Amino acid sequence: MARVKRGITVKQKHKKILERAKGFLGRHHSTYKAAREKSEKAGQYSYRDRRVKKREFRSLWIVRINAAVRANGLTYSQFMSGMKKAGIELDRKVLAEMAYAGDENFTALIDTAKRFIKTGA
Repeated sequence: MARVKRGITVKQKHKKILERAKGFLGRHHSTYKAAREKSEKAGQYSYRDRRVKKREFRSLWIVRINAAVRANGLTYSQFMSGMKKAGIELDRKVLAEMAYAGDENFTALIDTAKRFIKTGA
């Protein structure tokens, strides 16, 4: 049986890891072992943070809506309750963009929510 040294295969494997580690600092971009460990950890962070990003954006939208609504004499929860009673189904991303831009339609939404809070319908 002939001896198999796997030199080409190992070289390709190492090259793939080192390509992925491009831009890392210190020896983490040039030595295979450090690059492998660092790129595995980077993959774990990116997997986790793709989910965390969604949470962070939702909380940012809520903060922006709350700030704009409080300037008009309501709280965030009262505003969202009034919107639900009015049957207006806009997501928080759109509401936050309207609030951030200072859109007059957002003020009309606040007035509508106030009206439906008072009537309770």
